[in-house]
Amino acid sequence: MQSLVVTGPRGLEWQDRPAPGLTAPGDALVRPIASSACDLDRRLVVSPSPFEAPFALGHEAVGEIVDLDGDSPFRIGQRVVIPWHISCGTCENCRRELPGACASVPRLASYGTSAGGLWGGLFDELVRVPWARYNLTPLPPAVDPVVAASASDNLTDAFQAVRPVLDARPGAEVLVVGGTASLGLLTVLSAVALGAEKVTYFDVDEARCAKAAAAGAAVIAADAYPDRLDGSFDLVVDASAASAGLRCALLSTRPGGTCVLRSVYFGEPRLPYFSLYGTGITLVVGPPHASPHVPAVLELVEGGRLDPSPILAGPFGYEDAVEVLLDPPPGKPVFIR
Repeated sequence: MQSLVVTGPRGLEWQDRPAPGLTAPGDALVRPIASSACDLDRRLVVSPSPFEAPFALGHEAVGEIVDLDGDSPFRIGQRVVIPWHISCGTCENCRRELPGACASVPRLASYGTSAGGLWGGLFDELVRVPWARYNLTPLPPAVDPVVAASASDNLTDAFQAVRPVLDARPGAEVLVVGGTASLGLLTVLSAVALGAEKVTYFDVDEARCAKAAAAGAAVIAADAYPDRLDGSFDLVVDASAASAGLRCALLSTRPGGTCVLRSVYFGEPRLPYFSLYGTGITLVVGPPHASPHVPAVLELVEGGRLDPSPILAGPFGYEDAVEVLLDPPPGKPVFIR
């Protein structure tokens, strides 16, 4: 089968690799039919990363089931969202809705990187999904696979970044500190869909600011990240992937508020500890735990309340993936097979 493989910085190629098979009860073989590029994928393709190459790329996709092992709630041909993480569904962490930290596999075991082993990538022609009943989510027939592809990671990550605080405090004021291609904008869409009273978006990119404004956010634009933004922000989400953006997010969170870090930092960014000590904020950090929350995301998408389409680029054919990902367009590229 064909697999899209990262061989090093700016090294990306299709390779012929052995197709996976059913190896354990509960497995499913799934053929990705719509794959999207996570913001992290852009960095994995063009920059050095802590993940040892080579590895298959891709951890966001909708696929079609082509084979099943044992008793299963799914059927051949069914369309499903494939989560980025590998998780058993039954360990203590999975029972606590933390499948991104599943205790049955190495830490950060996932599609699309070499962290926690090699599990293939969601651009591959075929992937094995262990413990499929706990991981796969059926795609509602009315939902376009292109629109739902990022529910594997970025869309659900953005949704869950804001939902706990907005559930507890429906009138919470939200600030999103942007900087990545799509995650900040998806967070704006999620906050608006969940009824946030006011959403403010900051970015150094005018095009993303325009999209945030169109999505319903109050926009602040500047050439650089300030130390803090004026406001009384109950919830701040860092989607900047920049150390200055991280500092801005932390220091803009009101005393007693919550700052959710959704950027991936390969190094050890500095925290303005003494300033934070004076505010007593709650800091949330960690991988997105997708599978428990994908059904709620798809419900919002199906009902028309959450539509990531304005953030997407394409769709492109899978055969164009190398060219597109080495020089990605604005937005979030989606590929169809």
